[in-house]
Amino acid sequence: MTRPTKRQAWKALEKHYAMMRQVRMRDLFNNDPQRFDRFSLQVGELFLDYSKNIVIDKTMNKLMDLARASNVEDWRAKMFAGEKINFTENRAVLHVALRNRANTPVMVDGEDVMPKVNAVLERMKRFSEAVREGLWLGYTGKRITDVVNLGVGGSDLGPKMVCEALGSYARLDLRAHFVSNVAPSDIVSTLKKVDPETTLFIVASKTFTTQETLANAHTARRWFLEHAKDEAHVARHFVAVSTNAEAVRAFGIDTENMFEFWDWVGGRYSLWSAIGLSIAVHVGFEHFEQLLEGAHAMDQHFLHAPLEQNMPVILAMLGIWYTNFFGAETHAVLPYGTRLRSLPAYLQQADMESNGKSIDRDSRWVEHATGPILWGGHGTNGQHAFFELLHQGTRLVPCDFIVAANTHNPVGHQHAALVSHMLAQTRVLMWGRTLAEVELEMREQGADVATIRKLAPHKVIPGNKPSNSLLMRDHTPYTLGMLIALYEHKIFTQGIVWRINSFDQWGVELGKQMANSILPRLLADEPVTEYDGSTNGLIGRVKSMMHP
Repeated sequence: MTRPTKRQAWKALEKHYAMMRQVRMRDLFNNDPQRFDRFSLQVGELFLDYSKNIVIDKTMNKLMDLARASNVEDWRAKMFAGEKINFTENRAVLHVALRNRANTPVMVDGEDVMPKVNAVLERMKRFSEAVREGLWLGYTGKRITDVVNLGVGGSDLGPKMVCEALGSYARLDLRAHFVSNVAPSDIVSTLKKVDPETTLFIVASKTFTTQETLANAHTARRWFLEHAKDEAHVARHFVAVSTNAEAVRAFGIDTENMFEFWDWVGGRYSLWSAIGLSIAVHVGFEHFEQLLEGAHAMDQHFLHAPLEQNMPVILAMLGIWYTNFFGAETHAVLPYGTRLRSLPAYLQQADMESNGKSIDRDSRWVEHATGPILWGGHGTNGQHAFFELLHQGTRLVPCDFIVAANTHNPVGHQHAALVSHMLAQTRVLMWGRTLAEVELEMREQGADVATIRKLAPHKVIPGNKPSNSLLMRDHTPYTLGMLIALYEHKIFTQGIVWRINSFDQWGVELGKQMANSILPRLLADEPVTEYDGSTNGLIGRVKSMMHP
């Protein structure tokens, strides 16, 4: 098959880049009073301004030519139809079925998966409402006050991010905790905060064999039994999100309280499944449903909107423009608002585990850059941490700014101040400040010529740094669902253009296998010789440092 770099659409973009690389966004805005209107898009509750990018109409047309030449529309149809586009694992990729609020049939291997999806959702609803209404009680008859989610990767990052993001919808008397790290301090510090009589543990592991999750689950179980004494009480305080009924039963969890999901649910796309049980308990199932509805709305937009007016496709192709033609190596996600503070970490997995690949769909090494390093932080904290690099550093870092126009916690003009900071950053990144402007300002402030000559260059801000702005009227479960699905489909689109499989993670799997190999050797007395010199030496050094 044709490599991306060999496509005529790619070559046309290379020629176009040679012209655009010297273009200044200041000039684009000065020469085009309608630029904001033409390079912005409203989809449901989300508004995207992408006018602060180094693009003109011709750029966007050529990017969409590349998307079409890459068969994005065909692959999009395959995903929604349940075809096994994760070909290395022979699996469908159907997180869209989990939030299919239209309930239209979705077929996998000739079977409509929607009845099973709906059945699990109904069970999640009944269980979460029982906990929230005080019908599900602990072993001493007390109400549940704390829910501890034990998972790792997608079984942790998604639910944690959503629970934080929707904290304004949560009940103060029903707290959510998330334990993912196998480091003992993670689980121990959490257990110090909760009461065994009123704590519910959700063990989230598809196979119920994940090393980190099971280590934490067994620690929690021992802690619980130190207080409850009777193993029969485990069933009132532990539930599972898994498919391994035998292992769940052996742990002591009643399989009636095991919530299923399927192999066509990828871990980093699983918050929409039973993995979202902690969300439903913490913020209420009605709000979990609204999250699904928002995602479904974005799914429908992605599926049906023409590419030129398709928000995920626009973001995806802008990312390819900077990654593959400008040579940008990173991408910053910058939500303004504390509730979304975990969104960058969540998207790191969604993006980097998906598109951090170097083998294409034809099992060949790629000849082009693939997924960028995704990072970020929430405003305004980031402004006092890493924004100086964005403004005056030598690297090009495209940015996404995200903010709601309103807040759930109005205090004077503080939210307006937050929004003003966000708007200011996008303006300064794009507009910058020239040497002439700095010198004029310093003269007006009374600085002498020697001082101006010495200090003015340090105050120059290059500008011409691209950014997207995503706005929503209110930060709600619905808009959050739209936002997450937007990024999912952006990642999908980029993977198709790069001709990689965005849905496996063999590097992660090899790391797990190696950890399982090293662990028994780390605990044994014998010297280790079977690995490389560094790994053998490190194992030996750690063993010598361990307390007897």
